[in-house]
Amino acid sequence: MANKHPLLRWLWAGFWLLASCAPPPQPTPPPPTATQLPPAAPPTATPWPERPPYAPGELVDYTAQTGDTLPALAARFNTTVAEILAANPVVPQSATTMPPGLPLKIPIYYQPLWGSPFKILPDIALVNGPGDVGFSTADFVAAHPGWLQNYSDYAGGRRRSGAEIVDYVAANFSVSPRLLLALLEYQAGALSAPEPPQTPYVLGYENPAYRGVYLQLVWAANTLNNGYYGWRSGELTLFDFPDGRQERPDPWLNAASVAVRYLFSRLDGGESFARATGPQGLWQTYVQLFGDPWPGSEALIPGSLSQPDLRLPFAEDEVWAYTGGPHTGWGTGAPFSALDFAPPTSVTGCQIAEQPALAVADGVIVRKDTGLLVLDLDGDGDERTGWTIFYLHISNTIPLGSVVKAGDPVGYPSCEGGRTTGSHVHIARKYNGEWILADSPLPFVMEGWRPRNGAEGAYSGWLEKNGMVVRACECANAESLVVREPGGR
Repeated sequence: MANKHPLLRWLWAGFWLLASCAPPPQPTPPPPTATQLPPAAPPTATPWPERPPYAPGELVDYTAQTGDTLPALAARFNTTVAEILAANPVVPQSATTMPPGLPLKIPIYYQPLWGSPFKILPDIALVNGPGDVGFSTADFVAAHPGWLQNYSDYAGGRRRSGAEIVDYVAANFSVSPRLLLALLEYQAGALSAPEPPQTPYVLGYENPAYRGVYLQLVWAANTLNNGYYGWRSGELTLFDFPDGRQERPDPWLNAASVAVRYLFSRLDGGESFARATGPQGLWQTYVQLFGDPWPGSEALIPGSLSQPDLRLPFAEDEVWAYTGGPHTGWGTGAPFSALDFAPPTSVTGCQIAEQPALAVADGVIVRKDTGLLVLDLDGDGDERTGWTIFYLHISNTIPLGSVVKAGDPVGYPSCEGGRTTGSHVHIARKYNGEWILADSPLPFVMEGWRPRNGAEGAYSGWLEKNGMVVRACECANAESLVVREPGGR
């Protein structure tokens, strides 16, 4: 049933072509150039078992990990949500995230090509979240004699030091600066070698569009997120290697371990991949730099996580267009955590909108950059902890440190902060630094409007509420318009 609010029948004509975010094309992966590391003793932690053959539907033991959801578990074990619920009566049908440590029985249906069950890193070591609070990238780089401490280059519109580049990428993609440093050390000796490799492709990704440390880190962070959130959603259950081989990640793996395997699979499918993802690879380098991350590692996502009440990002009795269904929060590909809304306009293209974007909840502004604003809902001043709201393509923003109430203006939709062809606001959620998927067991609901992914992929889909449906379209046609009625009803 389409949205038939009377305002829509005459206001939609005032909308012209609007656009959602337009990410750069995804490059083709090249061969690797991995730096060899000195040998070390094999790890004493995280040994891996041999997987026996399983009968169809056989119940296997599984311990819930941080961020697990029933749809993702069903995809990994090649089963269904209904079968998992039947085997685990303690789990309610309305469950959002599984409590970490909860013992489960999972009906498994074997699929070929399973990869190694070796767990490389816990999730808290991949996400720029609570585990990185108090860590100083600048101090850590300065304490190591490698070439990164004297490196600088342009990134984000200005010249930055090596440590600042790491932090800039970590903040935007929400990938741990520790993990980025470990990758730079493993692939290029950035913290130990006096001179950088004689190649602009220091992480091994040989693509002219990604030359230099900054863009190599952009590629790595984006690829890690593609693997991490692909596993989170259950969409990534099989990937190809450059040599044509395929791998299904072991169903018991956690998201960060799959992300690391996915990253190195983009570079090579041979011995260097096996080494990089085994006990003498990136794991060893991480432990040498920061210690073993597994003992006492925190759960990023608690069980039964719930979203706070959120309002739509525009004023009562205004009609905005839903120009982008679930798509990436930052970068390209996964995570599909963001939605796009555009105010009415009679002018095509880019201009700063007359109508402001509003705070969707109470909070404090903790980060801002060109076209970018982060609203911290728990008020502790750190976007790596608790719930935060990420705004993009927003101009004339309020000052850093501003305390706002839900409904207060925070800036104006524009084209700043990325590639777009029309003014709009891009909005996404994070919890403890982890992007939260818009269409998931924990959906991005604003005043009862729930987003759904579309079959066409990124930016497609719809919003639904009480039988009403609003379909995403950057064209801002009548079917894409949303009215925020008084009281959010």
